[in-house]
Amino acid sequence: MELTHIDDKGNARMVDVSPKEATFREAVAVGRISMKSETLSLVMEGNAPKGDVLSTARIAGIMAAKRTQELIPMCHNIPLDAVKLEFHCDTGNNCINIKSIVKCTWKTGVEMEALTAVSVAALTVYDMCKAIDREMVIGDIALLKKTGGKSGDYIKQTRNNE
Repeated sequence: MELTHIDDKGNARMVDVSPKEATFREAVAVGRISMKSETLSLVMEGNAPKGDVLSTARIAGIMAAKRTQELIPMCHNIPLDAVKLEFHCDTGNNCINIKSIVKCTWKTGVEMEALTAVSVAALTVYDMCKAIDREMVIGDIALLKKTGGKSGDYIKQTRNNE
């Protein structure tokens, strides 16, 4: 498989998408932030010292998706049609599972926007809770699926669907 962001001389380049047709694109990404049970309880109750953690993280994730091209050097400026973030507080594992769904009709995909949304949402949770829990761990950030484009659809294989 050829690396698209490297030219024939090995230089970094932005992929030229001008000849491509605009098609519907969707990407779903996930991530997790683990924390102490006391911290998760405060988040779920809305009693964290800095306020409503999940609402703030949702807004941060949406804003980050919209500005991905400013963070990742070779990303295109994509006119996003929708960015949705979902949070699931898992008291059994003391974590918050984060899911982003990003959609657009454009010439290139939105995988990086979905991954950026999850990452920044998790970082925002960390920032809002760090005064009470510096042992939080962010991880398991992954692309679950993407649709559209020349490379076709992708669905991450898991133990349940292998």
